[in-house]
Amino acid sequence: MKVITVLGARPQFIKAAPLSETLRKKHEEKIVHTGQHYDYQMSDVFFEELGIPKPDYFLGVGSKQHGAQTGEMLTKVEEVLLEEKPDWVLVYGDTNSTLAGALAASKLHIPIAHVEAGLRSYNRQMPEEINRVLTDHLSTLLFCPTDQAVHNLALEGLTKGVVRTGDVMADALYFHARRASELRKGDGLRYPEKSYLLATVHRAENTDNPQRLQGIVEAFSRIDGQIVLPLHPRTKKLLQDYKISIPGNVQVIDPVGYLEMVLLEKGAELILTDSGGVQKEAYLWQVPCVTMRDETEWVETVQIGWNTLTGAAAEKIVSAVAAYRQNSLPPYQENLYGNGRASEEIVAALEEQRR
Repeated sequence: MKVITVLGARPQFIKAAPLSETLRKKHEEKIVHTGQHYDYQMSDVFFEELGIPKPDYFLGVGSKQHGAQTGEMLTKVEEVLLEEKPDWVLVYGDTNSTLAGALAASKLHIPIAHVEAGLRSYNRQMPEEINRVLTDHLSTLLFCPTDQAVHNLALEGLTKGVVRTGDVMADALYFHARRASELRKGDGLRYPEKSYLLATVHRAENTDNPQRLQGIVEAFSRIDGQIVLPLHPRTKKLLQDYKISIPGNVQVIDPVGYLEMVLLEKGAELILTDSGGVQKEAYLWQVPCVTMRDETEWVETVQIGWNTLTGAAAEKIVSAVAAYRQNSLPPYQENLYGNGRASEEIVAALEEQRR
């Protein structure tokens, strides 16, 4: 069985690590890197430290408007598929790379497997929502991380080929946690555990709106304690463009590799984020999370009380942090996102479908 895996963004590199290792034990996989995240800190470092095989194809598309970027990816992925003639095209998540891979495969009648299928924010203003909905409706196999994702697909009439596997992100987290700890033993922790809050800000709904970005930064200034902020290059540029100053209690650092991010998450008192993956990782590390968005795909974490949605309003963000500090956390629910064997279940389903 030959599989073409289409990747392009940082979270996809993380998810691909355990699944690629499992897949390559018995099958042929070739990786196509679209170039959506293209600088060293956002791309190459992940392949190096996670042991992901180097891409067989690097398309070099880079940053563009959504239509231009997706169109160029579609053209170039199609060329690869015509040359390789794979049995499956495997795509992850909800990026433009995801949609381009799925569209190219569908036009060539190649079966599509979508990892992290069924997630919904029900906000069509988000490009990620459009990407995930369209990809799900094009896919032959839909690998769902949660029961809610399965339910979301059923509401849209998608029941065939739906497999509840658990989350490959949980696989990756457990898979690399020990290595991260060993890596850090040699040079000491950058910050003592529970001495800081960890923040990430990169979603277009926040960064492209000066008022929302200002609200988030204002909230940071009103929170007691040190906030560590690995700053996305695009967010950094927009802060400069909007002339928004970073407050003194926020320590800005360059984007970090996945292993260091694991340690930063695990050691944080609390996490503030607009990232989907970081919300989930916070829960897996049993760290409370404040999500600076109006909705989330990971509704389970909100429902059980480990995640609070605040939007970008400074007052709501500050209040959510205070509430976590003042109140006991609810009971932790094991296996909310599976048992760390999603990769094995995905490969088994691909094999079964080919018989």
